[in-house]
Amino acid sequence: MRALRLCLISLTMALPGPLRAQDRPLPKATPGAEVRYFTSIDGLMEGNADVILKETRQGKTVTGAVLDVCYPAEKGSSRKDRFVANLAVNGSTLTGSTQSIADKLPVTVKLTRKPTGDTFEFGGRISVGQKVTDVTSTDNSDLSEAEFNDARMTDDGISASPKDFTEVSPEAIAVKVKIDAAIDLLKSLREQNVEVLLNSLEVTCEALRAGAQVIDINVDPERSPSLLARLKATPGVVAAGWSAGMFDMERTIRFPAAEWRDKGKLNRDKLATAISGVLEKALNAKPASAKWSDNTGKLTLTFKRPSVLVPALGLTDTIKVTALPGPDRPDESDHIMLWFGAPSTSTADETDGPRLGLTDDLSADDGESNETNDSGTLDALAKQFKAQRWDVDKSAWK
Repeated sequence: MRALRLCLISLTMALPGPLRAQDRPLPKATPGAEVRYFTSIDGLMEGNADVILKETRQGKTVTGAVLDVCYPAEKGSSRKDRFVANLAVNGSTLTGSTQSIADKLPVTVKLTRKPTGDTFEFGGRISVGQKVTDVTSTDNSDLSEAEFNDARMTDDGISASPKDFTEVSPEAIAVKVKIDAAIDLLKSLREQNVEVLLNSLEVTCEALRAGAQVIDINVDPERSPSLLARLKATPGVVAAGWSAGMFDMERTIRFPAAEWRDKGKLNRDKLATAISGVLEKALNAKPASAKWSDNTGKLTLTFKRPSVLVPALGLTDTIKVTALPGPDRPDESDHIMLWFGAPSTSTADETDGPRLGLTDDLSADDGESNETNDSGTLDALAKQFKAQRWDVDKSAWK
């Protein structure tokens, strides 16, 4: 039986969130009562359950308990179900029944509890629907309420009104929405020309317990303020703002915006032409294409040059570079920040007639590009745009 040992840092959830009707809350603890928590019970749901057992005690006597279990709804699935059971206490035995919140499966719990020095042992049986789990869990330590609360405190990373975009990114939007409103919000984003980060669609145990999930969105920085205003007015939204994203300050330059804006909007053609001209010289390669993403505002440039790997074969290097411009702060920005990704290169036979098939066995996947030397591209871009670079030591522009 595989054991579950939940890292306390993962317990970012509130315990328990608002309980359903079938999970009536325990009465308030009487004076002198103490609340303790266990954050692991071995073997539940093949070791994949996220478990919290809350006990109310008078001295060493348990007077009430709540068992909160979150687990995969199906084997191998990222979809979660959860039950919260109020347990009756009869000496060393804890029993209760309830219904799982998502799939409405019947749940019965019968546990025995035994102190063993400074730790505790649990045994018994838990059934969810037709699935029955025998519980054998030893060496369990409990936490005080203060310790438990400290362990589950986290920052959702949402900044509603940052002073600038040095710690959050202008293209990265995060919205915290109540779980029962998330689907409608996601459907509304289909018309917004955005990209939703796939892993943020998963409703985690933390989200289930908090009653809200954080959805991460990438959008053209020029449209991020209007998207935020729309999101904040959407029913069920708890919070919305910017978050950490693509901008790495060590790969970002900053320069006055006036020359690169036309009637208040970024002149994409002019900016792409200027960037391409700098990179053509720095990479010693010919421009092949330039494409802007309407969803994210990201510019992807490709260049080609003869490969020096085996000159006699006449192979071709294709270099791909991504860049993303954005304002340096949310309101009334008069500067542009330009993030520049590390160039990546792939080599292929593009000669006429029969071609030599090539693969890079150092790549994780066939056709994956390899990061190549910057060739002074960041310095060249900073010089061309008369731009500032980020001083990591001073956390300021220089």
